[in-house]
Amino acid sequence: MSKRTTTRNGTARPIRLLGDPVLRTECDPVRTFDTALERLVDDMFVTMYEQDGAGVAANQVGSGLRVFVYDCEDDRGRRHVGHVVNPVLVAADGELLVESEGCLSLPGMRFETARHAHAVVEGVDVRNRPVRVEGTGYFARCLQHECGHLDGEVYIDVLSGDERREAMRAIRALQRP
Repeated sequence: MSKRTTTRNGTARPIRLLGDPVLRTECDPVRTFDTALERLVDDMFVTMYEQDGAGVAANQVGSGLRVFVYDCEDDRGRRHVGHVVNPVLVAADGELLVESEGCLSLPGMRFETARHAHAVVEGVDVRNRPVRVEGTGYFARCLQHECGHLDGEVYIDVLSGDERREAMRAIRALQRP
């Protein structure tokens, strides 16, 4: 269990790894707001904490719904914890920051990844109430990363040049028998 704790009930789910088709499929909007959705969010939080992640998208735990959870700090050291259902990345702007980034679906791999310093996500919560989340620094990176997952992307898709070639070589090396 990570150093972060939660009072949420839930069950950790297996993280889907690169190569699983669910990671490359655009997620469907949530249309039913019920206890099953609440359970999914609780399970995602438990999974994120168990894996010591900063965020988890629903497809990373095998669900094809547009939902993600997060627990990470911004560039001022403020901790942000929450979830967004049917998120839309409405802004990704500011300076491009190139920093080491990883993903629970690509364990043990980290690559220098360019992300905007500021991001805004709008959506709803598990009770279909409007949510607007704004982040800077690492939190902005997390918001962009998780929204990408829900569009069927993984962070290596935003890499270019030498970083992309290095990532592809590392992935091929893992896939060899």
